[in-house]
Amino acid sequence: MLSAGSVVSLLVLWSAWTPQVAPVHPEPLILAQENFNQSQFMGKWYEVAVVATCPHYMQRKRGNPVIVALELQHVASEANFTMTATSFRNGICKQTSTDYSLTNTPGRFFYHVARFGADVDSFVVHTNYDEYAMMLLLSTEMPSGNKTTIVKLYSRTMNETAGLDSFKTLVRQHGMSDDTIIMNHNKGECVPGEQVTTPITAQPQIFVPERVKRNVLPPVVPAQEEELLTRMDRCSGDKSSN
Repeated sequence: MLSAGSVVSLLVLWSAWTPQVAPVHPEPLILAQENFNQSQFMGKWYEVAVVATCPHYMQRKRGNPVIVALELQHVASEANFTMTATSFRNGICKQTSTDYSLTNTPGRFFYHVARFGADVDSFVVHTNYDEYAMMLLLSTEMPSGNKTTIVKLYSRTMNETAGLDSFKTLVRQHGMSDDTIIMNHNKGECVPGEQVTTPITAQPQIFVPERVKRNVLPPVVPAQEEELLTRMDRCSGDKSSN
């Protein structure tokens, strides 16, 4: 029969030689809506308000705060759904598509942005399905570990403001203030590829003597402009916004 001292010695040796298992990544302390109904959530939505902790993302959104049309489609035989976002950008109607993977938690979705190395957790915090939905997006960029929080308000119509008070409460709960919320503007529906023509107002010509040299910045070509937007999006991992 082993003595108490022998038992203690064996336990110490066992713990020293037992392989250490890496801790499982904990579930975020955010709960998606209880009894969430996936099929009721599908269909047409509009992103009418947004706020984020990423300054570059907020700078770009303030420069073009337009409502984004969202079409959510789920194939019953597959464990994901597709979100197609349509909005005006730089005078042209553009469309992007994102595949969201379903998780074991109803109302919680996941997608990965390869070019940023960002993992994005998306939660339907609350929705009444017919009027509004409050969304929470948490992204982590690897290998830097930079984290971004985005809170969005979806509406079934472009003019709906239902749920705005609850949305503001959710924003404050995540450390952001009401005055940072961007309310998107209604510029109407758009067709991908459609270009918006803006009247050009003639400007008076100013005579500049030849001896005066001016430093003129080169124009930003579309490819450079897109790359600039990509860099400004880097801390968000959000592909659905304009």
